[in-house]
Amino acid sequence: MIRRVPVPPSLAEHAAKARTDIAAPKDAATVVLLRDGADGVEAYLMRRQRSMAFAPGMYVFPGGGVDPRDSDVDVTWAGPSAQEWADRFGCDTAVARALVCAAVRETFEEAGVLLAGPDPQTVVSDTSGADWEADRQALESHTLAFSDFLARRALVLRTDLLAAWTHWITPAFEPKRYDTRFFVAVMPQGQRVGTLTGEADHASWMPLSAALASVDAGEMAMLPPTAVTCKEIAAFESAQAVLESAKARTIAPIEPRLVEIDGTFYLESEQP
Repeated sequence: MIRRVPVPPSLAEHAAKARTDIAAPKDAATVVLLRDGADGVEAYLMRRQRSMAFAPGMYVFPGGGVDPRDSDVDVTWAGPSAQEWADRFGCDTAVARALVCAAVRETFEEAGVLLAGPDPQTVVSDTSGADWEADRQALESHTLAFSDFLARRALVLRTDLLAAWTHWITPAFEPKRYDTRFFVAVMPQGQRVGTLTGEADHASWMPLSAALASVDAGEMAMLPPTAVTCKEIAAFESAQAVLESAKARTIAPIEPRLVEIDGTFYLESEQP
């Protein structure tokens, strides 16, 4: 299926400039954190600081680039193995392990939500204390490795709480590029989101239908991967239904390209 998303003139002008120094995309992970709300499925969306070099002012899901230490094999897992995730995403096991760890780490860093527990059947019930906040800051500043954080707290990574959703690669015309795997997860019972990190100036739970309406009205801005993902998930009746549906999805890389049709510029991509 070919999908075209119109782009504003400013982005079209930026994208149309040919680049001779195409950047290699960096592995990254994003987690669409979901819960059920009165007006349908809600996602936790964050607005990036306008001073950020990448996607300033855009609403995004928690996520970020892979840290080299995310591939540490000493992390205790419960759920699908690194090989199973590698098969799902079409990558090697080291990359798969790093992606899953990055997904859980970034969700904790940016949202204060931790998909881990003291054993394979449970999840941490409260991450709101000052000691948890100190760990979030240490992880964000890279002074604490995620594997060391889990080991010190004797926590098991709950990979079964994640499901693969999609795979986007930043277009070649961007100076900063990411090879991003999107995961979905349901908000763990008992936990609540934490304070904002330095990368965001606003965040909230939003019904996806309302978020998309705000984008259409020009009140919010999203990059195409975020908007497309919101549209896909908005069609479901519950957060759990999204998680179940993810198991049958085809995951293939999507790399948009700029096209002009009748004087209007679009980001065009071929999607499974």
